[in-house]
Amino acid sequence: MIKGKYVGLRAIEQCDLAMLLNWRNAPELRRYFREYRELNSDHQKAWYENKVLNDKNTEMFAIVDLSTDSLLGACGLCYIDWINRSADFSIYIGKNGLYIDEHFADDAARQIISYGFKEMGLHRIWCEIYDYDHLKQSFLERLGFALDGRHRETHWTEGSWNDSLFYSLLDSDYYVLNKK
Repeated sequence: MIKGKYVGLRAIEQCDLAMLLNWRNAPELRRYFREYRELNSDHQKAWYENKVLNDKNTEMFAIVDLSTDSLLGACGLCYIDWINRSADFSIYIGKNGLYIDEHFADDAARQIISYGFKEMGLHRIWCEIYDYDHLKQSFLERLGFALDGRHRETHWTEGSWNDSLFYSLLDSDYYVLNKK
C-alpha cells in the first residue's frame, strides 16, 4: 500500500467493484467521466479483468481512508506510453459524492503522482477534463499542472457541446515544486 497523510492507495479488489460501479453510475459523477454510458456489472468485470489485472499500460488503485480502511474512490495512471514515459491521470472520490476535495483527493493525487515520477520513471503525467469541470481545473492547477490546450466541442453532455481541456505535469515541474 502507498500511504499518504489521509489515504492509502492499494490494489483494486473484486470486492471493491460493486461500490466503484455504483459511484461510476451516479449521474452527478458520471458527467465528468469519458465513459458516458450507464455501466453494468459485466462492463465493470471486463474493465477489472482487461485493464486492472492484465493491461501493462494501466496502473489503477483503490483509494482508502487510512483512519477507517473504507473505500473512498479510485485513481490511476492509464494509457501509459512506456517509450515516451507519459500517462493519463485519473481520479475521483465517490464516497459521499465528493468527486474532488482538498483532503482525500489532494492526498491521493500527490501519492499517485509521486509514484508515477519516482517509481515508474515517467516524464509527463497528463489529464483530459471537460470545460465545465471547474473542481478538477482548480484541483489540477493546485497540484502544479499546466493547461496545455483545448480541443473545441469534443464532448456532448446535458444538451450542449463542451471543450476538452488538456493539462500536464512534467517530472521537472514536479521536482521543482517538491524540491527533491
